[in-house]
Amino acid sequence: MNKAALALLGALAGVLMHAGVAGAQTSAATATPSRLDEILARGTLRACTTGDYKPYSFYKADGQFEGIDIDMTESLAKSLGVKTEYVKTSWSNLMNDFVAKCDVGVGGVSPTLERQKRAFFTEAYMVDGKTPIVRCDDVNKYQTVAQIDQPATRVIVNPGGTNERFAKQYFPHANLTVYPDNVTIFKQILAGKADVMVTDASETLLQQKLNPGLCSVHPDKPFQYGEKAWLLPRGDVSFQQYVNQWLHLARATGEYQAISDKWLK
Repeated sequence: MNKAALALLGALAGVLMHAGVAGAQTSAATATPSRLDEILARGTLRACTTGDYKPYSFYKADGQFEGIDIDMTESLAKSLGVKTEYVKTSWSNLMNDFVAKCDVGVGGVSPTLERQKRAFFTEAYMVDGKTPIVRCDDVNKYQTVAQIDQPATRVIVNPGGTNERFAKQYFPHANLTVYPDNVTIFKQILAGKADVMVTDASETLLQQKLNPGLCSVHPDKPFQYGEKAWLLPRGDVSFQQYVNQWLHLARATGEYQAISDKWLK
């Protein structure tokens, strides 16, 4: 190969190398920062939660939230060295509010493919599933989906979440009422105004303690498989990895179990 050709190849290699370095620098400069960086700079962790789902999130009369996920949110914020800011939402508005206003979505959220289209999820911190809660005298009457899915059965459900979707899918023949208040909904069964609510097994176990006369039906064998996890911004792998590592350590050290036991036992 003659000297002219070698010189040309050398010049071309230099141009390509310079372009590669410049491109890398440009990509680094224009890369979208992680929400993790935004939270640290802002000094607050914004958490969307409904506040109507014991034992995960409950909005008290004094304007404060409490529950498993609230304690865990405080723990995450402490690990980041920031304060918490809670945004009250509803199940029907959860996804819109989360995308527009929040860094995490907490409070007994069930991962679904529909929600996954708009957000990332953390690793699941609890395995759960839908099971009935009824008056204790009626436990044997409502063991199966077929027994519940009858015209004479008054099924009650809260709006906008996986409970409503489950009821509409599996109880098309039952007398279904969508009741707006997920806090007092269980009193409707006690008062004889409804017969059955199907919700997460963990909630039925707590509500039978809070409402003597109500009994959870086979909570150890729910109708379907379910999980609990937190919503995270879609596409933000750095923040997702941080939260998942924090969650892993909280579970490994017993911190999560202690918080869970505080509310469930």
